[in-house]
Amino acid sequence: MEAYISLFLAAFLAATLVPASSELLFAALLASGHDPLALWSWATAGNTLGSALNWYFGRYLLRYQDRRWFPFRPESLDRAQSWFGRYGVWSLLLAWAPIFGDGLTFVAGVMKVRFPFFLVLTGLGKGIRYAVVLGAVHWLAEFFRPVSG
Repeated sequence: MEAYISLFLAAFLAATLVPASSELLFAALLASGHDPLALWSWATAGNTLGSALNWYFGRYLLRYQDRRWFPFRPESLDRAQSWFGRYGVWSLLLAWAPIFGDGLTFVAGVMKVRFPFFLVLTGLGKGIRYAVVLGAVHWLAEFFRPVSG
């Protein structure tokens, strides 16, 4: 159970202000024999809830953007707002993407995207990302499996 909670926390932090990545832990736990569906569920839930924290920050803390401690750089917010302006709420399907994904979830809060809709789109995108990681690890394991015979 500790492994799943660790993955949840790593995925949560990776989706928030902390520069972190959960994919390596996900892959390591998968390679060590942990249940793939449980890993996918815990990682997706943690990453989605971390994005929900960004939404909350965007919704309620934008007025502090001129403070030193404010978590997003102006250029990151500009990039995210550009994506959001071009593709609307559907851009949240890319909330998993490095560099601008966290900004998208923050901007969704700024733009007052309804929270249930936000959770569905963000969770779907993040779930797909972890499914791809799961598939890649399985493929690599098969690719590098020694041939017997």
